[in-house]
Amino acid sequence: MEASNAIIREKDVTLNKPILVAAFGGWNDAGDSATFAASHLARNWNTDRIASMDPEDFYDFQSTRPEVELVDGVTRRLRWPANEFSAATLSGHPHDVVVLIGTEPNLKWRTFAKQIVDFASGLDVQMVITLGALLADVPHSRPVQITGTAIDPELIDRLHLHRSRYEGPTGIVGVLHHEFAEQGIPTASLWAAVPHYLAVSPNPKAALALVEKTAELVGTSVAIDELVRATETYESRVAEVVGADDEMQSYVKMLEERADEPAGIQEAELPTGDELATELERFLRNEGTQ
Repeated sequence: MEASNAIIREKDVTLNKPILVAAFGGWNDAGDSATFAASHLARNWNTDRIASMDPEDFYDFQSTRPEVELVDGVTRRLRWPANEFSAATLSGHPHDVVVLIGTEPNLKWRTFAKQIVDFASGLDVQMVITLGALLADVPHSRPVQITGTAIDPELIDRLHLHRSRYEGPTGIVGVLHHEFAEQGIPTASLWAAVPHYLAVSPNPKAALALVEKTAELVGTSVAIDELVRATETYESRVAEVVGADDEMQSYVKMLEERADEPAGIQEAELPTGDELATELERFLRNEGTQ
């Protein structure tokens, strides 16, 4: 039997053709980079929470356990796995934004995804951008590779994205893309490549790269000074650790040489922010006339 709607609406909002940005902790979130990036975007866009999901039907609490935390050092509070929607109006911009930051569920993925799609449809969401991060054979000392993919052929052409050729196990992000596509809502996915040899969470460098590309795709500006400083500290500390290990130095040097090899147009490349914003607006406008 399908669970009842788990979306708890907390505030009624009227949004102008919003774009949904979503990130989930778990399998899709190496180095917590995607959720860190989404949190940064939500803060800088000054979003307000508008809804959340009741976790009862979607989590095995022996696997994804709730946490107890102290408030003001005395009061104990129970914190359950969260999936929270927040929204903001972007003055002077043709689209408002909704940000979903969640935790990959253990159970009933189809029901979970359908309820998100239904909620987004009720807000008249025009497009969905998911953020993800994966472990890869890349050096920490080079720019973060961001790959943009989509399913819709027209969106791929207009925004110079790539059709995903991945085959194999997928996460909740992949399921959501399928469900949104079934409802005719275009989706794009941005993935950051995170060095597999670094157990750093959150990874500010990867988060910064995701923030910058997402802002370009949405067509708005975002303050990044905080992330830039965190990235500088991260790079300095990692360089110190790597420099103290000869074997690690050799491995990183090999990755750097591979990354520096000329390879023509890199799959991770995306067009400029102005080009993305213009093409995105044109795509959404054409979608609305069909």
